This record gives sequence, C-alpha cells and structure tokens, in this order.
Amino acid sequence: MVASDSTQLKKHELVRQHLKAKINQGLAPHEKLPTERDLAEQLNVNRLTIRHALGELEREGVIYRVQGSGTFVSASQISKSFEFTSFSEDMRMRDMVPGSLSAKLSVEPAGMKVGYALSLSPTTPVVHVRRVRTADEVPICVEDVCIPQALVPGLENGINGNSLYEDLAKRFAITVERADQTIQATVLNESDAAELLVPPFSPAFLVQRTAFDSRGRAVEYAESLYRGDRYSYTVSITRPAHLRES
Repeated sequence: MVASDSTQLKKHELVRQHLKAKINQGLAPHEKLPTERDLAEQLNVNRLTIRHALGELEREGVIYRVQGSGTFVSASQISKSFEFTSFSEDMRMRDMVPGSLSAKLSVEPAGMKVGYALSLSPTTPVVHVRRVRTADEVPICVEDVCIPQALVPGLENGINGNSLYEDLAKRFAITVERADQTIQATVLNESDAAELLVPPFSPAFLVQRTAFDSRGRAVEYAESLYRGDRYSYTVSITRPAHLRES
C-alpha cells in the first residue's frame, strides 16, 4: 500500500511519486512494469488511480506504452540548449563518451541543395561524411556532413579522432564560429531507423545546419537525424519589453 505523508496529495499523485521513486532506484531503461491490475493489487488502489498516475508519468517521459505489450521505463533523454556545439562537445559536457558506429567518406558533386547552402556550383566537389553518432555506445543520430573539398584536401581518407570540428581546426586551420540552423519534427525511414536501432517511422528531429568560419565562409552543410526518444531541445525565452507588465 502506498503510504501518505500528506493529506493534501491525491491518491494518483502518491502513486505517481511512489512509481517514479521505484524507477529512479534502479529499474533499467526499457524494463517492463507490472500490469495495471498487478500494480493496483500491490498498492491497494483501484485501476483508475493507477491509470491516472501512469498517464502523468508518460507525459513526463518517465515511461512509455506499447499497445499490446505493456508499459516500459523510458531511457533518459539528452537535452540540448541552443548553443553552437559539435556532437562530441555536447556529449562530453554531459559526461558521456561520444563515438561513431560507422563512418563513410566520399568525394562527390555538391548538387543543388548543398551547393546553394555553401555558395558553390552544383558540380564543385565536396567531401561527404556520413556517420552514426553514439553517446556511451548508444546510437543517437545519423549525421551527413558536406565540406568543400578544396578546403580539406585529404579529409576523404579519414577523420583523425571522433570530433570533426577538432580535426578541421588542427589539420586545416578551419575554426567554425557560427551557424544557421533549422529544426523540424519528422519520422525515420527504414534505413535510417535500422542504423539507429529503432523501429521504422519512429519520431525524430531533423537538424539542418550551415556553419561559417571566422572569415565568414560557409564551410559545412550538415543534416542530422536525432532519435526523438533520446534527444530534446531546451529553449530559454524572454518576453519582449513592450509586452511585460509595468
């Protein structure tokens, strides 16, 4: 039975706190929870109370439900603020180890979209880097990066280390300073989902970025697909002065 230390808390809130504490005390990501019926019997409450508590935990991202299979513990999300950092820098700031499951490098024509982003002719060669990026060995995103080949001769033979930006700075004296970036919700096709080890049509963030160096040159165009179940964005916003109450 759930013990109450406050008469002000409703039953479903007590159940929510109890279940959240149990999850935080050591249940593994994707571990299955008992059924609503079993939880109701264990905690000596009705199933409606259990359903209400589970609904709130699902909205918080603590658990997720799979129809026909049950309720499971969610993996913790990586929350990113709107600062311009590389994937490797971002993961290290969260005390996670960045890495790559695979890296494919090739030289190819820029094409219309990349050429427009980098102010190049569509026929200009670029180095295309495709990687599955990981955090603590868990796949987080599929990353496609294009850089003008003239700026990075030899990059197509491989990246030194895990951080592309660190390699650009050390080998080619390119320091990336700012970027124009768009983020939109999408779903993963079958091939991208397979690389990220999630089901097809899973939710994802598509991040498109054009990065500029200290001389104002467009040096990188990137498209990254982030798993929606493991990644989120945090935005700090301020009310305009003319709309604030005096």
